Amino acid sequence: MIVASRYAKSLLDLAVEKSQLEAVYTDILLVKSICDHSHDFINFLNSPIIKVDKKVSTLKAIFDGKVNSITSGFLTIVANKRRESVIPQMAVSFIEQYKTNKHILTAVITSARGLDSTTKQQALALVKSQLNGEIELVEKIDANVIGGFILKIGDKQLDKSVARQLSNLKKQLTTN
Repeated sequence: MIVASRYAKSLLDLAVEKSQLEAVYTDILLVKSICDHSHDFINFLNSPIIKVDKKVSTLKAIFDGKVNSITSGFLTIVANKRRESVIPQMAVSFIEQYKTNKHILTAVITSARGLDSTTKQQALALVKSQLNGEIELVEKIDANVIGGFILKIGDKQLDKSVARQLSNLKKQLTTN
């Protein structure tokens, strides 16, 4: 969503200007967590029945004292502009822009059962050796992989799963 991206960019620029980027990033992680785990909060933000002043006072009650004054003030401005419904998307966009700003790449590794800590560290070391910058490793579990792993970094994917190998074998057998 373009509006959410623009608000996130404005918040990022303000945080950088005020030398509060890390604090605001931590605050936005909290906002995103609340949005992800509270359906009632999302309904509250999207409700056309609740007046703006009530939304502003509720946002202040929830976040004041828990977040940086920049974040709190920004959420107030967003609500006063009647854009509170974009707060969840804005949080996601801010996190993406923060990672871009800090040159943090996200590597997603998917396996059937999960990785033990040794394997996870080896995968992280392998990815770091191939790429410049900081790497954030996100682990996902998907039983459909059957075995092996799928490593995705940005738009690149390395699929070493048993499911892919079986699919390739099936294609070979049906074409021959």
